[in-house]
Amino acid sequence: MQITLDSIRDVRIYQLKSGYRFSVDALLLYSFVNLPRAERIADIGAGSGIIGLLLARKYPHAMVVLLELQESLASLAHKNVEMNNLAERVKVVRCDVRELPGGKPVSLIPTARPFDLIVSNPPFRRERTGLMSAGEERSVARHEIMMRLSDLAAAVRHLLKSKGRFFLIFLPERLAELAETLRKNGFEIKRLRFVHSNPCSEAKMVLVEAVKNGRAGLKVERPLYIYEGASYSAEMEEIYNGNPVIGKPCNGILHGT
Repeated sequence: MQITLDSIRDVRIYQLKSGYRFSVDALLLYSFVNLPRAERIADIGAGSGIIGLLLARKYPHAMVVLLELQESLASLAHKNVEMNNLAERVKVVRCDVRELPGGKPVSLIPTARPFDLIVSNPPFRRERTGLMSAGEERSVARHEIMMRLSDLAAAVRHLLKSKGRFFLIFLPERLAELAETLRKNGFEIKRLRFVHSNPCSEAKMVLVEAVKNGRAGLKVERPLYIYEGASYSAEMEEIYNGNPVIGKPCNGILHGT
């Protein structure tokens, strides 16, 4: 299988040319994380590791654990951790998060304490809805074939400390379902930001911050626009160019489109 080497901000990353490749969603989720500090971070469904690696740069004293089910993606994540010289702080654990509440693979996770911060760019679509992605790797990453929303919420509840923060990106049309599922698992949504392709389009994605055992109280931030005319918006350019970028491997297309 052919592998490409891409760079975004200050992270280099190997990706399969014809497999699952990260898109602008990953950068949007990374930019939405706004904690002043974090010591223990987990990325559930980490793929080839892009979000966790970016967060490791953002929080230089944090330990980061990348949890990934698919062997092909976990293998690439290992390579990417090594290539970015982050092996001392970033660990890859291949596991099925549906088993986490039962404690089966917890011993593999290299931290005895709960996490401060968990992020996830999860499968957005229910199984057998919408167009299935070509290839099993992309299908599992984008459809709820191996992990449902309820599975994700249960895993985060198990791993996150009380008052810890959970950040994810999801489909606006499933926001009510997301809020209900999170609340059943002891989470309260505290912050939302809707993502639009341009100022004239409806929201394609929504960025969500939830707190475990948090109090009620919700802030809806101003919309985020990917494009202004035919070009990226000023904010999107800033997200891309926090540091020099070699190329732009993300195509600006949201998974929700």
